[in-house]
Amino acid sequence: MAGNKIAPIRLDVRHMFAASLGRGLGLSAGHLERIKPLAATVHDDLVRQRRRGELLIHRLPQQQDTGPVKRVARRLRRTVQDLVVLGIGGSAPGAVALQTALCPPFYNLLPDAKRKGPRLFVMDNVDPDTFAALLDLLRGREVAVNVISKSGGTAETMAQFMVVYHRLKRQLGPDKLRERLILTTDPSSGNLRRIAQEEGLTALDVPPAVGGRYSVLTPVGLLPAATVGIDIDALLSGAGAMARRCSKADPVANPAYALGAALHLADAALGRRVHVLMPYADGLRQFAAWYAQLWAESLGKRYDRSGREVNVGPTPVAALGATDQHSQLQLYMEGPLDKVVMFMFVESFRRKVAIPKVFRAIDGLSYLGGHDLGRLLQAEGFATRAALTQAGRMNLTITLPAVDAPSVGQALMLFEAATVFAGGLYAVNPLDQPGVELSKKLTYGLLGRPGFEDYAARVPTDMRFKN
Repeated sequence: MAGNKIAPIRLDVRHMFAASLGRGLGLSAGHLERIKPLAATVHDDLVRQRRRGELLIHRLPQQQDTGPVKRVARRLRRTVQDLVVLGIGGSAPGAVALQTALCPPFYNLLPDAKRKGPRLFVMDNVDPDTFAALLDLLRGREVAVNVISKSGGTAETMAQFMVVYHRLKRQLGPDKLRERLILTTDPSSGNLRRIAQEEGLTALDVPPAVGGRYSVLTPVGLLPAATVGIDIDALLSGAGAMARRCSKADPVANPAYALGAALHLADAALGRRVHVLMPYADGLRQFAAWYAQLWAESLGKRYDRSGREVNVGPTPVAALGATDQHSQLQLYMEGPLDKVVMFMFVESFRRKVAIPKVFRAIDGLSYLGGHDLGRLLQAEGFATRAALTQAGRMNLTITLPAVDAPSVGQALMLFEAATVFAGGLYAVNPLDQPGVELSKKLTYGLLGRPGFEDYAARVPTDMRFKN
């Protein structure tokens, strides 16, 4: 990034079309013509939602105050050795994706002098073996805990919090405890907000109109990122640049609309219901996992907006090139015609590792000498894309100038905006998740939460606790 100029990420959807893949194997001009009126209607509806303040993701890069996040992050970098993030669902994948993409590989294993901040541990499950092992690992160290739950009622996160709260209060006392707990939650309501007010704990706000899986560009993702030394201003600048591109009505000029429409049509018109995101960079491995939650929870719906039962939603898959060329590619090349592969390529890696010119007498190895690992990885990606295309398999490509904060910010906004647009094309609400509520209520019933006794009775006896 030179000055304020941000190198744009690029989207190439040519290999989604029959002209590239062969007749009947890709989208046609007719598909595009038929979807234009619907796309225009969805665009107008999204504009109205933004004006009413119901859809804030496009505004987040410019309108939020990052001052509180930066102040807390500076304090944590000075005072603690480890930051533990407690969260599940949308509260966790974003922080992991940012750390993996924008911190050095093996960040937590680096000596203190080579890290820009404390070690980061994101605990997104309640497996007792894992959680107990983390508590053992952190014993005797200076630790801060960031608890993330917009509602303040997420059972898994609040259970983790209760364990940590009890231990830290006993070890540190109430005054020191206030320095070590940061709660990220709704600005005015919920259990965490109540606890913060009653005990004088630091609390950061999750904007009420931003759901968990869209919250990576709020304090949910920004506090962990800033604490480990990520440039959140550059991240938000990249997201803002993409948000401006994604505000245009023309799908040709709006990459989110082009991406959302291509994937929706692949599913609805041609039955390509499995959407694989396959980055060719280790730093983007967790980005693909973040995408999987975003795409699945936003678009997998039983009912459309009119209440009609539709049971729609593509299935996202997170892959990694070139690793998954050796595990999943066989299926993508020769299995059912039900997939789209989205490649994420990187033009420039941070480091260069040359392949020496050894074993020159062995034809099967000598050709590698003189290249470097980055060029090999890029060649693997280009070749896989060409192979899928020649096999008539739908694919598209997203190219990042580098795995840096502006590029990652752009990619986050691209997928969030594409998801919201695709929700309009499917005629579902991409901001809710009603399908997970029953599971939560049954859990409450099994654990004896008052008011949920009837749900406990709905769990068959052979699915209950054995002791």
